[in-house]
Amino acid sequence: MEVTSPPLSPPTSKIKFQNHFPSTRESPPLSPTPHSTFPSSSSPSILSMAAGSHISRLPLFLFVLSFISFFLLYNNFHPPPLTSPLRHSSDTSRDLSTFSTSSSLLLPSSPSLSVRHVLFGIASSSRSIIHRIPLISLWWDPSVRLFVFVDSPPRTRSKRRIEENRFPFPVLVSANASHFPYTFKRGLRSGIRVARIVKELIERTDISKKEVRWIVLGDDDTVFIPTNLLETLDKYDWRQWHYIGSRSEMWSQNNDHGFDMAYGGGGIAISLPLAKVLARNIDTCIKRYHYLFGSDGRISACLAELGVQLTHEPGFHQIDMHGDISGLLSSHPLNPLVSLHHFDQVDPIFPFLNRSASVAHLMSSVMRDPRRALQKMVCYDRPRNRTVSIAWGYSISVFEGNKLLLDLLAVDKTFWPWVRGSNGEEIYMFNTRGSRRRDKCKDPAVFYLKNIVSSGSGDKTRIESTYSRYMPGWCLWTASVKNLRLISVRSQRLERFKDKPLRRHCCDVLPSSTEYKMKVDIRECKEGELVAMYT
Repeated sequence: MEVTSPPLSPPTSKIKFQNHFPSTRESPPLSPTPHSTFPSSSSPSILSMAAGSHISRLPLFLFVLSFISFFLLYNNFHPPPLTSPLRHSSDTSRDLSTFSTSSSLLLPSSPSLSVRHVLFGIASSSRSIIHRIPLISLWWDPSVRLFVFVDSPPRTRSKRRIEENRFPFPVLVSANASHFPYTFKRGLRSGIRVARIVKELIERTDISKKEVRWIVLGDDDTVFIPTNLLETLDKYDWRQWHYIGSRSEMWSQNNDHGFDMAYGGGGIAISLPLAKVLARNIDTCIKRYHYLFGSDGRISACLAELGVQLTHEPGFHQIDMHGDISGLLSSHPLNPLVSLHHFDQVDPIFPFLNRSASVAHLMSSVMRDPRRALQKMVCYDRPRNRTVSIAWGYSISVFEGNKLLLDLLAVDKTFWPWVRGSNGEEIYMFNTRGSRRRDKCKDPAVFYLKNIVSSGSGDKTRIESTYSRYMPGWCLWTASVKNLRLISVRSQRLERFKDKPLRRHCCDVLPSSTEYKMKVDIRECKEGELVAMYT
């Protein structure tokens, strides 16, 4: 039995939508000044009035000349109103992709992207959605326009249907897609249903009246960082066709499914004009590409037929890995963290917490300073001959001796691959270092985020994060490290990246009278400053 979904509409009293196109303000009609009147055809002319009076000809000439000059100046500075190409009455649903180049140039300069400009479509299922609410709620709030699509009405273990008011966000049943072919062996037909989410969002939502500029797709176990997502998308002109996301971390996954495909778990961002064209064509593409595995492959194939290729943004993370991903998280690129995925497939990212508590703990620092989240900084404690590597808001590693920055930028291989290659090889899309089988006592001393406090407001916010030592066993450390238990890091909330080239920040290890605690200050690097112990 086919279950029909309710029309897609945001929660009432939570989100207020506005028309994307502001009303065009017309110039007032041209009219004379209040102190001047034009003579009618039946009135005596000015010349005839002057002829019967004692007014001399010179003042009359000056008066006429002044009047003509005033009239010409008024017309020059107050031209009649122009007809704006953006004024629509019954045409507000017009496809944005049909605007000509000239009309696009007449659009007002785009203000900074805000959360109201993004519409999220999240893929879920009737079995998983009830368990994903806490994870989605870590980054979602009522200002975020989000719709979750499931395969059937969610039910409890006792088969009782879950009422809609149990969910903080709209949960919709996807349209029936059972008539589409699917021939991938051992695959999941849900890839067809999920690929059509863009089409359902466009068809069920009156996009033109809701200021939508971007469609963002993800899974129910995807955690987005909204601030960084907006700033990443704001680099691109939403009026053009853009397909943005990231590949898998695994070479084998990309080789099997595509190097030019945005992986859905890491998030896929599609500009609105392109999303509309994709929505009109996705069904025919699904029929042609029946042999592909997932939804992201079908979307990528259809966009390829439209002539669009992937724009790779390193801040999106698929996390095609198992085990301990601390090595990946502690070596994040300079690009802002946009998304994380597969938390239920990896070990808890904080070894002293469970999975859900670990993600919530990380988000406590991310929300304090999202632009600095996981940003890597390296500084040197020269008097004690130590190297300090910071992954802000997550962990700090303290090495004995001098470690070069380039060596530390490689990802520490603490994890297992999602799928091994045919010969058991592990090939990643980034540089790696270390081995999972190494002696743990030869690892650096690792400190994980303990707590974080802030003061002030805006970009003047001062933040102090504290990291406590995690000791996996009894190891004999040298005196310079074995007594160190806490590290306090002070920083200022990072300003937005737009129109600024990315550059790593520097840090200073402050003098201390105790070996129990270390204090570090983060700052912008000086001009020409090198991150090295000896220069």
